Amino acid sequence: MSDQKPIIQVRDNGSILVKGDVTLLDAEGNEYETKPAFSLCRCGASSNKPFCDGSHKQIEFQDQSRV
Repeated sequence: MSDQKPIIQVRDNGSILVKGDVTLLDAEGNEYETKPAFSLCRCGASSNKPFCDGSHKQIEFQDQSRV
């Protein structure tokens, strides 16, 4: 296990970046295999959901959420 505090960052016009020791589960509680850092799809166009495959660039996804 890593001692790194988990960080989730919403990227401008792109994915959600996840870093640190986290467990990603599907709706039935099954665990996805992940790396220490991975990106989740936010645009809905990825062919590898829930992970980002860069499709947001092709569809020109636009969102710059701020707190």
